[in-house]
Amino acid sequence: MPAFSYKAVGRDGKHLQGVVEADGMELASRQLRSQGLTLLKLEPGSAAGGAEKASGKPPGRQQILSMTTELAVLLRAGLPLDKALKVLIEMADLPQMEALLSDLLKSVKGGKSLSAALQPYEELFGSFYLNMVRSGEVSGHLSAVLDRLVEYLENAKTNRDSVISALIYPAILLVVAVLSIVLMLGFVVPQFESLFADMGEALPLLTRMVISGADFIKSWGWLLLLLVVAAGIWLRNWASTEQGRRSLDQRLLNLPLAGGIVFEFEVAKFARTVGTLLGNGVSLLKAISIAIDTVDNRIIREALQVLPPAVKSGKKISASLQETKMFTPMVIQMTRVGEESGSLDQMMLELAKVFDDHVQSGVKRGLALLEPLLILTMGFIIAVIIIAILMGILSVNNLAI
Repeated sequence: MPAFSYKAVGRDGKHLQGVVEADGMELASRQLRSQGLTLLKLEPGSAAGGAEKASGKPPGRQQILSMTTELAVLLRAGLPLDKALKVLIEMADLPQMEALLSDLLKSVKGGKSLSAALQPYEELFGSFYLNMVRSGEVSGHLSAVLDRLVEYLENAKTNRDSVISALIYPAILLVVAVLSIVLMLGFVVPQFESLFADMGEALPLLTRMVISGADFIKSWGWLLLLLVVAAGIWLRNWASTEQGRRSLDQRLLNLPLAGGIVFEFEVAKFARTVGTLLGNGVSLLKAISIAIDTVDNRIIREALQVLPPAVKSGKKISASLQETKMFTPMVIQMTRVGEESGSLDQMMLELAKVFDDHVQSGVKRGLALLEPLLILTMGFIIAVIIIAILMGILSVNNLAI
């Protein structure tokens, strides 16, 4: 079927570009206008890379999760794969998803399996997703495997969103605390300077310190802001380097409370991936290799790199983990039990569940300590500023008497 590239404006006013397949330019134009697009340009073109050109960026995690959920439901209802994809195309409300699904349908109609059709989009879906789909095709239970994949993606999303949501309030509180202190020093304290102008050394030490701090903020606040922004940019660039990211990951693991949370969060991802893949017939070596790539912390990832050679040589995973001297006894013991009982997949999923619970409770404990600490610190600094001003006023009154 001929492909046409287009440029258009959506209902929200955003400029879109992509490709559409139709039997003719007129039909392509009708198809795009039916989606509420105002065409700027339409010409014959290739369908390659349509999923990314449709909006300038690929679909997000939420779109992938929704697509997987709907595909699992349709396959479970008995629809053939090609018809299920057609239904998803009709249901797609985003141009990039429609382009991606159209490309998948074209590949499936050409005789490719779903996993083979997804191969060009491995960077978008990930090797874990592709191997899960491939295992479902081999076993003949693609809908059941997609259900497990949906469960995995939902659990990962829930854990990630819960951690991010839990950190939003402390972040807002920290910003409010910093702004409150800056406003007090930059705008409130200077209002009293004229009152204290002739006092000199007669002012209490605390009052003189607060006034000096206010003068610094008033005179050099812009420079301080520039230094903070420059430090933030430098830190971001440094953290983007391999050495910087590795150093940052090591420091995160060494933090008193957050280090344990980061460790359990990363190990939970690894264990969940291994358990899910093993439970769907993927080989142990491949499951471990894929799971290692899901770990973001470089220190933990480097420690896990001992596992593929150990599996190749027939060595036990638990023994290899113990030799790294990095993993906790719970990780080692549960892995050993899984190996000895022949149910490593179940034990890995159980380990992931245990660590997920630990992460949730750890985040709650950390926030229970952090929030009062931020409030008390902000209150203490503001109280010191107020006390310093009051002490200065009392000194003026004493001199007047």
